[in-house]
Amino acid sequence: MFHSMADVREMLGRQNYIASDEISTAIFLAERLGKPLLAEGPAGVGKTELAKAWAAAQGRELIRLQCYEGLDETKALYEWEYAKQLLYTQLLREKLSEMLGDAQSLREAADRLAAQEDVFFSERFLLPRPLLRAITSDKPVVLLIDEIDRADAEFEAFLLEVLSDFQVSVPELGTLKAKHIPTVILTSNNTRELSEALKRRCLYIHIDYPDLEAELRVVQLKVPGLAPKLAREAVALVQRLRALDLKKHPSVSETLDWARALVELNARQLDKATLDTTLNVLLKYESDLQRARRLLQQGDRPDRPDRPDRPDRPRGGYRGGDWSNN
Repeated sequence: MFHSMADVREMLGRQNYIASDEISTAIFLAERLGKPLLAEGPAGVGKTELAKAWAAAQGRELIRLQCYEGLDETKALYEWEYAKQLLYTQLLREKLSEMLGDAQSLREAADRLAAQEDVFFSERFLLPRPLLRAITSDKPVVLLIDEIDRADAEFEAFLLEVLSDFQVSVPELGTLKAKHIPTVILTSNNTRELSEALKRRCLYIHIDYPDLEAELRVVQLKVPGLAPKLAREAVALVQRLRALDLKKHPSVSETLDWARALVELNARQLDKATLDTTLNVLLKYESDLQRARRLLQQGDRPDRPDRPDRPDRPRGGYRGGDWSNN
């Protein structure tokens, strides 16, 4: 249990995650109030890494449910291992023959077999998926429901029911209740609007791209081989590119990839040749590359380190491991 926002920031810092005041407060309140945390924002700002750092700071296992279109409860909750059941049936064929051999009718044989159903529909044949694993874990865990906005609205409604009671009904076994209420964090890239019911259930935080100074700290932490002046110029360029009307803005993970590329190329400055040959590390659409190159050709270099940041840009977080897409 975190004792204060400063405690949250310190413990996340030990996991090499730079947490803003907003992030630290949201995690502290989620822990104290026992509510799920919904972290929303563009891809690449460190939402998934926040969950990893949160779990590591508490010394808990991280159980991740990756959402996608068409995800249903059998993939998220549990399913029966029918192949294993069939194998056991074949191995026990002789024993089953002995048990059913003196049955006087099909009904009697069926009744005898039905009495043994709990052998084949028991936990040994139950394959738990992430939600059931989190509920039945013998130790407290952190449950990450990643990219919930990619799942269908029907699955979102099912998930809301599970998160309300933290128990699951398995017809063959009965109701399985949580031994420990898991810490839950949901992430969303905001590709669709989530239901009001889900948002009402959760605490909410929006994590955006970091400002220049915060992103510079990220680069210096992860790519220490990049010269300080060049690192600042590179981050300033990325900040300017994000201000353009691009099809896909560069994420922080792509900033780090570009910084590593500059180190590998022994770059000393962001000259025209370096930019022309490495911009594709940052930008992944030809239209975006052309737009950025036109800007550079016009002499408006988007790498001025003294450019003031936009005051409305929210602050994000970073963990000192590789940034995921979230």
